[in-house]
Amino acid sequence: MELKKLQNGSDIRGVALETPLGPPINLDPISAAKLAQGFLTFLKEKEDNSVNDLVISVGRDPRISGPALSQAICSSLAKAGARVLDAGLASTPAMFMSTVFPEYNCHGAIMITASHMPMERNGMKFFSKDGGLEKADISRIIEIAETVSFDPDELENFVSSPISLMDTYSRHLRNIIIEGVNKGALPLAGIKITVDAGNGAGGFYAKEVLQPLGADISSSQFLEPDGTFPNHMPNPEDRKAMEAISQRVKEAASDLGIIFDTDVDRASAVDEKGKEIAHNGIVAAAAALIAKDHPGTTVVTDSVTSIQLKDFLENKLGLKHLRYKRGYRNVIGKAIELNNEGIDSQLAIETSGHAAFKENYFLDDGAYLATLIVIYTAKLASQGLGISHLIQDLQEPLESLEFRLPFKENILEAKNYDFSLRGDVIIDALKEAVKSGFFPTASLEEPNYEGVRINFKGEDIQGWALLRKSLHDPLMPLNIEASCPGGAKKIADLLGEFLKNYEELDISALE
Repeated sequence: MELKKLQNGSDIRGVALETPLGPPINLDPISAAKLAQGFLTFLKEKEDNSVNDLVISVGRDPRISGPALSQAICSSLAKAGARVLDAGLASTPAMFMSTVFPEYNCHGAIMITASHMPMERNGMKFFSKDGGLEKADISRIIEIAETVSFDPDELENFVSSPISLMDTYSRHLRNIIIEGVNKGALPLAGIKITVDAGNGAGGFYAKEVLQPLGADISSSQFLEPDGTFPNHMPNPEDRKAMEAISQRVKEAASDLGIIFDTDVDRASAVDEKGKEIAHNGIVAAAAALIAKDHPGTTVVTDSVTSIQLKDFLENKLGLKHLRYKRGYRNVIGKAIELNNEGIDSQLAIETSGHAAFKENYFLDDGAYLATLIVIYTAKLASQGLGISHLIQDLQEPLESLEFRLPFKENILEAKNYDFSLRGDVIIDALKEAVKSGFFPTASLEEPNYEGVRINFKGEDIQGWALLRKSLHDPLMPLNIEASCPGGAKKIADLLGEFLKNYEELDISALE
């Protein structure tokens, strides 16, 4: 196996389960075992080899390939001399918290997950006590792992110590709610909350966090872990998933809906009217939750947030907004950088639902975000208000479109193009076209940290567009929003007229 091909930014992702028409397996137990030993050596380097008996926790989401990968990883670590704590079915944020909770005090943690990707995929996320690893760290782990060699039989007969990490983590979240609502041992009594876990790892939140505090969770759905994901993908960005929970909230007349992705590092919500609190809405909600305690703090978001969101953050909440790049590690890293420079930044959040609060180790934790929303819901309920009150002043764009424009493989191969470099060429050319007046009433957004963002301010077109490179795939996402009827289509047509000059880019979606 070529381990370098498994790197997906700051994660490991690969095919772990054979399917009839799918690609071949490239993340098997042996590969996972080698990567685990690479991580162990990486941690030793990080500790300057001063700690011999490293403690590492291992957890997984409910994917079918998870148990075999977990067995190999645990055995590999134990064989290499680590003390291994097996968390079993777990969430990604809980795995990091195993380095924080004193009863575990792990030096590192490995979560086996491929997040929202299809069931045949799997992957690995790594944590040290400092948080999630960066892209360069993963490259170093792979470099070490490629030197590891052992017989598959060597992975047998090593044992790990089972731990009840999710019980500890659930108790931690319950305590936050009890303290935050401040209404006794059953602070959620009388509140109906619908949780949709999509058969991922998030079902614990309804059963082990909300229900013991008095919440009515009877309307919750898809709580049982099932690695085939039979109902819908656990993904707050999935249209089918959001429609499912919105409909359920309406049917049950719930006070709040919460939806998680597979490994619970992302979340979005639904208000008491059945309206989604997602995309720009979840960013607005997360910011509103901290605005009173942290006036003027800088909220770092990804690059596809709306003009209306910026207005809400800055003019309604009195915060500062830094629109940065896509990628949860990018927004988190930028927020940490700002704090190191003396600029207060309490929140880093993507429209995908990755939300990381400074008060929570800058950990992107969907259950923590959900917990803050639940606390606010309970407080509003005592005033006869619903959670929609939290972001009632947020305006939304009239129209919103997203296209994913793929590169044509045959042209890339024929002309020996690197899709990433070719994407840079297209972006630079588009910037120059805007500057030269190719698009009427258009101007470049400045500052801008990713791709090219164009503002359109004409009589019949008011809106913006962002063309960027995908973080990992050979395609260029294009996001468009408009505040006038038909404006988004007009912007798409203008961009299509420019992009048709690049034969290697498939723009048929724009036509």
